[in-house]
Amino acid sequence: MNQKTYDVHLEVFEGPLDLLLFLIRKNDMDIYDIPVSQITAEYLDYISVMKELNLDIAGEFLVMAATLMQIKSKTMLPSPAVEEETGPDPREELVQRLLEYQKYKQVAQFLSSHELDEQGVYYKSMPVLSEEDYLLEATIFDLIECFRGVLKELPGDVKEIVYEEIPIEQKIREILDLLEDSARQGRKYISFKDILIREIKRIGAVVSFLAILELIRLKQIVARQSKLFGEIRIYPVTV
Repeated sequence: MNQKTYDVHLEVFEGPLDLLLFLIRKNDMDIYDIPVSQITAEYLDYISVMKELNLDIAGEFLVMAATLMQIKSKTMLPSPAVEEETGPDPREELVQRLLEYQKYKQVAQFLSSHELDEQGVYYKSMPVLSEEDYLLEATIFDLIECFRGVLKELPGDVKEIVYEEIPIEQKIREILDLLEDSARQGRKYISFKDILIREIKRIGAVVSFLAILELIRLKQIVARQSKLFGEIRIYPVTV
């Protein structure tokens, strides 16, 4: 059986602070009192999935993983040993970084929304969405979260990774065909999860996920939600 590696480099790929903020929101955590053991375990799990997908993980993701491990080990030390250490508290520094980053992200999103409102020239038209349609942009971590859930639902006999050559172009064509079929039936979207659960092999789900990312990068589709951590719908972008 042929082996194949898929390399994905995304210009809009989000960083480690985005992932931490995603996990904090998903688990409804207090940003001032983050349960370090839990968030470290989840962070490392996401890194593992990203590596399996051969996503282009920047070194800063690994630096953050090391920082979380350092904070975790420090919280497990006896109190006298902790008091003997000098220097800044890495946990406090992390909280301040998250708060600052969150503030700048909110400002950037506000400015971006105003830019889109006032933009007069469109080279590609976005799908027409009604009030009932899903209006929030799905992030890379929303997609990974859904992907993780689908992998857990796979039958036990297909959870092992079997690498075989499945051209990503093939999956891209299949996804575009699904969108066309959906449009003929009067539906403007397809569910991201429905795309993944069509696959009977783990590698098929992996390549389908990468095909979705490539189509998003090429601005041929958009992924949207109605609320945070809600169902992800895939809409075509028309020329």
